[in-house]
Amino acid sequence: MMAWALAGVLTITGALCCAELAAMMPRAGGQYIFLREAYGPAAGFLFGWSLLLVIQTGTIAAVAVAFARFMGVLAPQVSESNYLIAPKHLFGSYAISLSTAQLVALLLILLLTLTNTRGLKTGKFIQNTFTFTKTAALIGLIVVGLLLGWNHQSAAYTSSWWNPLANGWNPQAVQPGLVTTGTTALLMLLGLAMVGPLFAQSAWNNVTFTGSEVREPGRNLPRALLIGCGVVVALYLLANVAYIVTLPLATLQKPQNSVATATMQAVFGRPGMIIMAVAIMVSTFGCNNGLILAGARVYYAMARDNLFFKQAGLLNSRLVPAMALIMQGIWAAFLTLPRTVTTRIDPQSGAAKVTYGNVYTQLLEYIVSADLIFYALMVGAVIVMRRKAPAVERPYRTFGYPLVPLIYIILALLLVIDLAVLKPGTSGIGYLLVLTGIPVYFWWRRKKFGVR
Repeated sequence: MMAWALAGVLTITGALCCAELAAMMPRAGGQYIFLREAYGPAAGFLFGWSLLLVIQTGTIAAVAVAFARFMGVLAPQVSESNYLIAPKHLFGSYAISLSTAQLVALLLILLLTLTNTRGLKTGKFIQNTFTFTKTAALIGLIVVGLLLGWNHQSAAYTSSWWNPLANGWNPQAVQPGLVTTGTTALLMLLGLAMVGPLFAQSAWNNVTFTGSEVREPGRNLPRALLIGCGVVVALYLLANVAYIVTLPLATLQKPQNSVATATMQAVFGRPGMIIMAVAIMVSTFGCNNGLILAGARVYYAMARDNLFFKQAGLLNSRLVPAMALIMQGIWAAFLTLPRTVTTRIDPQSGAAKVTYGNVYTQLLEYIVSADLIFYALMVGAVIVMRRKAPAVERPYRTFGYPLVPLIYIILALLLVIDLAVLKPGTSGIGYLLVLTGIPVYFWWRRKKFGVR
């Protein structure tokens, strides 16, 4: 609960700061524009490059496969182990495959990409419809858990949450090699536990990517950010309370499908699980539509600055960046195909067991630290722009300035340091993925402007 609450603090303070920039610069590209104006084109390009390489496209792939997994609850033929093309080893611990679940994920991405090329009205209709539906489903889950789910076998009654050692909690078991103990270890692992909640609450700034297409942006962008983020944080916290009062600790740790479906199954049996699986499919469908709609606007803005393929900066007859949507869709669809390969030796039989994971999940772990840095830079842009362009009209000014930006920046940097200590491998690869954009940036500048 503390991890979710702290992630909520980061989201709300970030939204308070982002709202000032969005109202001040309501242009296509959102965060890309804010970073470009505050720190120069290189910072904006590195953000856009990371977004295309993994942040946006990897998230689209992850959400699409989540949609396919829950379709598998309704149709068992849809499975990550039901292969149309069996895994083929590429190199090292990587393979590529096409399962029925991967096929569903790929088709979902292509469907929503093509739908969004038909115009903003179509994308807006899908987004509004599915946002309303998934919010209603989450509220229903919370009501069911809080009113009907209470039982004395739940984690709230039996987990001894005030004494983690009573649950067998061992910091060295959670994080091998951790040298600290006690409160310090708990705080460090709390930071690590925030990765999931931060991913769940990520993309809150995507509404700014469509800034030029929003009516009355000076009024509506801050409202969308603040009301939207506030509602999401509150719903997530209440959902977690519903899980804790309904499910035993063991189920919370290892649910069969998801904690949400386990909660509904505990209250209503299999019909409840099916209802929740459908609700999650609705949620992931709407989520992916929003990610696809918004992300393409960043590559469009980069192309308009001559820092991306020229075609990505063109609008089709329906006034949407169709080529940017297609480029994003193709890469995101590809990211559903690679698999990670893990080989474990069975301690009893001594036989080797091979399991296949998803590369995009690994990539998202790599990029968390870098993503936090980009968010911190965006929040810092509020301070930079106050000094750099004090006379520019600001329809909304950050509440609690400068304390609110400082809270975000300090918390984000503490998390970056924590992840660098606990997960140096994944954090380091995340930074390398971002840094691959530096030579690309200079190559593009030389190509377009003749700048050496």
